[in-house]
Amino acid sequence: MATTTFALVDCNNFYASCEKLFRPDLKKRPVVVLSNNDGCVVARSREAKALGIEMGVPLFQIQPLIRRHGVVVFSSNYALYADLSARVMSILEAEAPQVEVYSIDEAFLDLSGVANAVALERFGRRLRARVQRCTGITVCVGMAPSKTLAKLANHAAKRYPATGGVVDLTDPQRQRRLMALRPVAEVWGIGRRLAQRLRADGIDTALDLARADPKWIRRHYSVVVERTVRELNGESCLALEELAPGKKQIICSRSFGQRITTFQEMRAAICQYTSRAAEKLRGEQRLAKMLTLFMRTNRFNRNEPQYLPSSSAELPLPTDDTRELVATAIRLLNASWRDGYRYMKAGIMLSDFYPPGVYQPDLFEHTPPRRDARALMSLLDTINRSGKGSIFLASQGTQNHWAMKREHLSPAYTTRWSDLPRVK
Repeated sequence: MATTTFALVDCNNFYASCEKLFRPDLKKRPVVVLSNNDGCVVARSREAKALGIEMGVPLFQIQPLIRRHGVVVFSSNYALYADLSARVMSILEAEAPQVEVYSIDEAFLDLSGVANAVALERFGRRLRARVQRCTGITVCVGMAPSKTLAKLANHAAKRYPATGGVVDLTDPQRQRRLMALRPVAEVWGIGRRLAQRLRADGIDTALDLARADPKWIRRHYSVVVERTVRELNGESCLALEELAPGKKQIICSRSFGQRITTFQEMRAAICQYTSRAAEKLRGEQRLAKMLTLFMRTNRFNRNEPQYLPSSSAELPLPTDDTRELVATAIRLLNASWRDGYRYMKAGIMLSDFYPPGVYQPDLFEHTPPRRDARALMSLLDTINRSGKGSIFLASQGTQNHWAMKREHLSPAYTTRWSDLPRVK
């Protein structure tokens, strides 16, 4: 029987590493990356972590630290992060037989059979060196016979510098030694509340959980936790998913950089969000039959009147045509809008998806799709993705004063010609 081996490759401090990549002057400087509207810290460099800056802390609370230690602050640059992520993943796909992209900075690799040709630790170091050489991004590699153990191995590769960023956890004795050192809360899939329950039952470490009776765990907790126990014992229960499951809904929503109080501004925002959602829908190769619009005032400000409308509409036929979706969104906005409120957020959700060409229309209702709509949308996406220009509906407007605040945004180094770094 063939032995299954997984590797988890995780980019170190990914957002902060992307920002430092094109700024050599920041190599040893503390760097933090902020959430939408420059609200909270969502990523920290190693130097920023050493200063005690916590994840999720609001920017205004760490201003004294920023001034005292010269912390460099960036707004989230999602275009840069997505492009560098794609480059890292392409290298992994060239090196491993099968790859599951787990998140923007993580991927599981199926290395079954690789050990027959090269030692796993050597393979991990070679992979790590190639990613570093080709992208400038540092990764850590954890290898084990199950995904849960690979997660634990990756955590050790990050935590212990002596590992050199690579940990081979295929040896059962080594698994036991590591699990004895790690608290149960660090096990993949064991959240804070679940960890509290487990500790109350005397399960404090990952090794304690591995030694627990799977049937008892299933009876007192769940089949999911039982599966975790089996994974900690080297039994692979989670297969590699090379194809991500299709989305059941697409949401495009943002908090505004400043409150919206006029219908015209809200209309422009809704049209822009709907256009972006339609572009994502076409990327999924799906058609949507349901559109939902929602708006929010600031429910934490009790001194202002509150209004949180949400309304949905079913389209006559499933579509990915931006024009049809925008027209539906505007109809919903006309019905939901109320003057006298300060809106802080709005969004669009598309749902009830169909693959192209499989929907059975109503026998007595004939609403033909617009002529050449698919060709037009394809052309629209091609131009907008080229980086050479942008085409959008006039209803989106050109003066978006409500746009998300991004005062510390770095250039689009890899996706915009005008932002290419220049070497003098």
